[in-house]
Amino acid sequence: MALKIRLSRIGSTHNPIYHVVVAEARSRRDGAATEILGTYNPRAKKDSLTLKVDRVDYWLSKGALPTDTAKSLIKNARKAAPAAVAA
Repeated sequence: MALKIRLSRIGSTHNPIYHVVVAEARSRRDGAATEILGTYNPRAKKDSLTLKVDRVDYWLSKGALPTDTAKSLIKNARKAAPAAVAA
């Protein structure tokens, strides 16, 4: 069972919103997910990404591979996390 951390679209037409999910690599894009890790709204000006970084670390330790887009979102979430803790 190969797992991937990827995006699953939940938004309406012309208003994309995505769940960041852990899913089976061979499952459909919007198919059943093992776990929802957060949300991403590319059209939002502020707070466009909410992500459970501790759960991401857990799934990465279990061998889940992030897609290129998910990898960049995780990187951005890690950058924003220390700023949120310091505030």
